[in-house]
Amino acid sequence: MIVLFTLFNNGSSTTSGRTVGYSDFLQRVEAGDVSRVIIDGETLRVTDRTGQVYTTIRPSGENPTDRLIAANVSVEARAQERSGLMSAISVWLPFLLLIGVWIFFMNRMQGGGKGGAMGFGKSKAKLLTEKHGRVTFDDVAGIDEAKEELEEIVEFLRTPQKFSRLGGKIPKGALLVGPPGTGKTLLARAIAGEAGVPFFTISGSDFVEMFVGVGASRVRDMFEQAKKNAPCIVFIDEIDAVGRSRGVGYGGGNDE
Repeated sequence: MIVLFTLFNNGSSTTSGRTVGYSDFLQRVEAGDVSRVIIDGETLRVTDRTGQVYTTIRPSGENPTDRLIAANVSVEARAQERSGLMSAISVWLPFLLLIGVWIFFMNRMQGGGKGGAMGFGKSKAKLLTEKHGRVTFDDVAGIDEAKEELEEIVEFLRTPQKFSRLGGKIPKGALLVGPPGTGKTLLARAIAGEAGVPFFTISGSDFVEMFVGVGASRVRDMFEQAKKNAPCIVFIDEIDAVGRSRGVGYGGGNDE
C-alpha cells in the first residue's frame, strides 16, 4: 500500500516536470530560452526552446505577463483549477481508496462475518434453535448403537442435578467419527433437540488463519457465547483441521 501510494504521488508530481527558481526563470526569459508559459494561479508551467517542461512559482503580487510578451513568449492564462481542499483531496484520495480496497478484501477473507474486517477474533459459530427446525432421535435412522450411547448425554442435559447429587460427572463431550454423510451432524442436532438446548455449529477450519492469535481468539469467543447460552451443544465439524501434525508450511494455526 505504501509503495502504491508513493507511486501515486510520484505520478502526480512528475506530470508538471522539474521545478526551477523564479529568478532563474526570469534569466531564461531574458536570454530567449523560453517559448511558452502557462499561468495557473501562482504556478507557471514553462516550455523552453528545446521542448523541455518545468515549473516555477511566482511571488505574490508579481505579474510577469508584460515581460513575457515583450520577450515574444507565448502566454496562456488559466483560472486556478484547484483550491486547497481539492489539492488535499487529490493527494489523499488514492490512499483512502487503497485502504478501502484492503478492508474490502480482508472482509472477503473473513467471510463477511460480524465485525467485518476488524472482526478477526470473532467466532463464526452459528446458533441453531428450535426456530430453525427441531431435530430428534426419531429423525435419525440406521445408527441405533450410536443413538443409545448418546442418550446418556441427553439425560445429563435434562436433569444434571440427579447425577451431580450422586457424585456423577457430566460428560464434557463426545467424539463422532465416520465418513462424510453418515449422520454425525444430524446426531449432534438430535441431542440438542431432545434436550431442548441451543446448538452451536462451526467448522474446524474456521479456527485456522494465517494471522497468529486469530484462531485462539475465535475459540475463546465461541466458548464465551456458549457459556452465555449454557446448557448448550457445541458441534465442531472437521476438527482434524485444527489438530493436524505440525509442518514446515507458512500457516501457524495448527500450533495454536
